[in-house]
Amino acid sequence: MKLFNQTALLFVFILSSCSVVRVSTDYDTKKDFTTYKTFAFYKTGIDKTAISDLDKRRILRAIESELLAKGFKKSNSPDVLVSIYAKSRNRVDVTRTHSGFNNLYWYPMYYRANNRVLVTKYTEGTLFIDLIDAQEKQLVWQGIGTGALKTNNVQKKEEKIKEFVKEILSNYPPGSKK
Repeated sequence: MKLFNQTALLFVFILSSCSVVRVSTDYDTKKDFTTYKTFAFYKTGIDKTAISDLDKRRILRAIESELLAKGFKKSNSPDVLVSIYAKSRNRVDVTRTHSGFNNLYWYPMYYRANNRVLVTKYTEGTLFIDLIDAQEKQLVWQGIGTGALKTNNVQKKEEKIKEFVKEILSNYPPGSKK
């Protein structure tokens, strides 16, 4: 039974560590988000983001696609301006695992021989998507997504960016369900 509990715990840990994007949002509770129907990108804010132009375009295309799917229209006189900010940091995860029985009385040598320490190095990225009221020039909604960026493959990178954006914008408008 003890082995089953440990295996179940390891499975839960693996699932949670594979969680693609951790999302949080913040917004102005005094705003009626149903009045926002059109959008445009806020070039000044986007230009300040220190990522490659290729990744900026990927992010903007993904945002545009998600907003259009939510019924927004792109406009030269928008209700909201969309800005982004991205940052990354290197992470190291250290996990101690073992295979076999966790019973030092019956299998002490087997247990010790199968102890493992796994070290995983990766880059963790955070993407901020800001929606700014175009008339008031005030931030009204912010979505933040954080997750592992483990690929240099262009197609996988594009898929990862789409996934980040979709997860972040799934919480817009406030109170909406995924």
